[in-house]
Amino acid sequence: MKSPSHRRWLQRGCLALVVLLYVLSVPWYREADESLRLWLGMPDWVAVALLCYVAVAVVNAAAWMLTDIPDSIGEAHSLDPLDDSVGGDDSGAVP
Repeated sequence: MKSPSHRRWLQRGCLALVVLLYVLSVPWYREADESLRLWLGMPDWVAVALLCYVAVAVVNAAAWMLTDIPDSIGEAHSLDPLDDSVGGDDSGAVP
């Protein structure tokens, strides 16, 4: 099993790739008077956008597969790295 820091790095990489794919899906690279080219039976800019959206769905699915989802609320609470109350007393006193 991969370490949590490795998974976090992969998740952030997937997020960066999703952002890049969304930027690539916008036809900013086309000139207004550029001639129409067909790819896969569609205008080239539509084909590029659709392929980017499909890739976003695949990358998003991969990112969710890397995400640990706890089975219970108690387990979710104990996995919170910022929670100082785990294993401590419940008096509410500040250390």
